[in-house]
Amino acid sequence: MSLNRVASLETFLSVSADDERPVRPRPRRDSASSYAASLRARKLSFNPAGGVGPGLLQVVVTVIYCLFSAGVVFGYAALKPVLKREGAYHDVCNGIDTCVEIRLNLMFTTAAVATNVAALPVGAILDHFGPRVSGCLGAMFLALGAVVMSFAKRLPFDGFLPGYLLLALGGPFTYISSFQLSNAFPRHSGFILALLTGAFDASSALFLVYRIIFEKTGGSFGHGKFFLAYLVVPVVIIILQFTILPAQSYKTVGEMIEDIEGPDPEELYVPDEIAIDDQVDEETALLREEHREHREIVVHEIEELLGSTPETDKQAHREGVKNERSGVWGVMHGVSAWAQIWSLWFWLICLFTVVQMTRINYFVATIRPQYEAIFHSHEKAVEINNFFDFALPLGGIVSIPFIGGILDHTRTVTVLATLVSVATTIGILGVLPYAWAAYANILLFVLYRPFYYTAVSDYSAKVFGFRTFGTVYGTIICLSGLFNFVQSGLDFLFHETFHGDPVPVNVMLLLLGLVIGAALVGFVGWKARMMRKKALAAGERLGRD
Repeated sequence: MSLNRVASLETFLSVSADDERPVRPRPRRDSASSYAASLRARKLSFNPAGGVGPGLLQVVVTVIYCLFSAGVVFGYAALKPVLKREGAYHDVCNGIDTCVEIRLNLMFTTAAVATNVAALPVGAILDHFGPRVSGCLGAMFLALGAVVMSFAKRLPFDGFLPGYLLLALGGPFTYISSFQLSNAFPRHSGFILALLTGAFDASSALFLVYRIIFEKTGGSFGHGKFFLAYLVVPVVIIILQFTILPAQSYKTVGEMIEDIEGPDPEELYVPDEIAIDDQVDEETALLREEHREHREIVVHEIEELLGSTPETDKQAHREGVKNERSGVWGVMHGVSAWAQIWSLWFWLICLFTVVQMTRINYFVATIRPQYEAIFHSHEKAVEINNFFDFALPLGGIVSIPFIGGILDHTRTVTVLATLVSVATTIGILGVLPYAWAAYANILLFVLYRPFYYTAVSDYSAKVFGFRTFGTVYGTIICLSGLFNFVQSGLDFLFHETFHGDPVPVNVMLLLLGLVIGAALVGFVGWKARMMRKKALAAGERLGRD
């Protein structure tokens, strides 16, 4: 639990029956009991002693369907050989492999951009219409994408690009709308988010499984049949949305407290016609007593839901230590989103994210032709590509337990320096003509990818705060996604300008990332030292006083 939640509870409890502020509207006598009952239902939905309730079932089915929908388009490296073998873009390109390669890579680039850019509208739809509408929209996009992909070669237009784009749009709607389930179990929210993140990363394995089936069947189970069979996934998602999953998002503790502190004005009022005499004092005392009892019941239920008060205090203390350890926590809190976006804190992390996201998606899209050029061997490139297809989803799952520990127990500047160092190492390994370098590059890459994405969101939360998190973080991801269209230019440089040599492009991206990363680490380190000096000076002044 965060310090804000503890503070909210303490503030909520601090109003006593003797408080002389104007009397708040009196709640109906059944409102406290019904609200407490709803909290008990949420608490009992996850009972570590052995009870399995609807909340736990909701988490389980959501993780399962995210495995089949959240980030399937990022399994592109496994699907690409199947599409090429079945003649995707063969007629348009007159059989020229370079042309087919560029068109398929553009299909993936567009999907990757859409996945990131969609974060902003998906969040708005989720806030206004709830997770059920968002989940159903995601299922509809997945269904449309599957149908278009299935019949792409028969359509009178390029069906692969819009089909893959629709699949990409379906992912964020289903994935982002599932985050609210972590609020059902505040004590286990981190674990639930880790499960959802792991499901997102592991979903890229779907196309790998399909490619294995395709090869085992000798190509008889083509992409047309596969995507028609995939229609089962959106159908199941829609059924789950109307049967098991909640229509509205679970609220955070702060939102629950706001609901209790601000009941419907029509529920109670102090009548104007009451005479100003002893009856007023008696009525006022009665109203305050009822409101105090109502407040105590609700807070008791919230504390039970979150854990005991000593546990809450310990967690709050740990949260405070973690924030202080980061070295930058709160530096831009309380500042408007517009001012945050125009600060160096924003632009340096945004530029770093742009470069790293471009590098990541470019590598996913071109891993096979890159290693074909480096090793001058199609068979060796296929072997490395197959290893990458297995390692990508596995790396996302394996890294989950370690990422949280690193971010919680390490200074932010150290995290950023680690990101820059690992990214530089990956860039160097990616251009070395040795088998060990290729496999080491892939192992580092699949571990770095989830660490990088999580670290950017962690930086945004610590530096900018949660009040503007959606706007600021969404802007970073959106801009990074839009700039991913430069992959088409990188493809042209790779295949045409440098005649199939991947080294110049990789070196360019390596140097650009290193320069921007060094600037980011230097800036954050300098600011963290300044903040530490100010804190020490303030502590010394306080000690003298």
